[in-house]
Amino acid sequence: MKRWSKAAALVGALVFLPGFGSIERFFAPNADLWERWRAHDPASSQTIDHASWDALLSRYVRPASGGANLIDYRGFSLPDRASLAGYLDALARLPISRFNRDEQLAYWINLYNALTMQVVLDHFPVASIRDIGISPGLFRIGPWDKRLIAIEGQALTLNDIEHRILRPIWRDPRIHYAVNCASVGCPDLRPSAYRGANIERALNEAASDYINDPRGVSISDGQVTVSKIYDWFIADFGGTEASVMRHLQGYAAPELRARLAAIGKLSGTRYDWSLNAAAE
Repeated sequence: MKRWSKAAALVGALVFLPGFGSIERFFAPNADLWERWRAHDPASSQTIDHASWDALLSRYVRPASGGANLIDYRGFSLPDRASLAGYLDALARLPISRFNRDEQLAYWINLYNALTMQVVLDHFPVASIRDIGISPGLFRIGPWDKRLIAIEGQALTLNDIEHRILRPIWRDPRIHYAVNCASVGCPDLRPSAYRGANIERALNEAASDYINDPRGVSISDGQVTVSKIYDWFIADFGGTEASVMRHLQGYAAPELRARLAAIGKLSGTRYDWSLNAAAE
């Protein structure tokens, strides 16, 4: 979800602004529309088959009642690695510009998450996805700027999918709860595929799950600590601390909503970049 150069990451680690805002915000990628991907067919009734991805998620995602869903990367069988590759190949062959918006949204989210899983599997074991330094350039951190797949003849990176397609086309903050960067601090990789037919419900559930988990929002001694996602991408949540708070209250369970309303401000942020790998 967050893709900076190593130099930017070092600056972010060394320079900190007290409170909710931090210097890291200035290095977060902007939503920079890639115009060609706006093409769609609102009259299309075609649907995309995500059954093989569904099967992999149900087999290898370890849902947690508290804390992050974890992935059994170590237990991934060779046939299932081939199934994952086949799913990505099938997505790459689709003329995605001919589908309606809901099918496209589910497609891009699933594509992002499946590509991320494949990258981690290809480099496992690692302590963090940031250790997979395959992005081009002198200061390499993570896989996010590596061209990984060609869609409609265009080579794409994970950054392209998130920041040049998903964020600028849909302008929906719930996208941050759907794309998974293989980290404990990230919103969960869900144990089922996104689909155009249920995309609204699935996004709302993802938002609610994260906000009501301590990784999203926690309160201690009257201080509200939130995920760094809300700082890094504050523009997607309305652009101000007050708009972030309104967003959080919109998905918070009643008790948390009341506590947020009573406190009224954000005090700090956190994020755990540890790999979301299930224990042996």
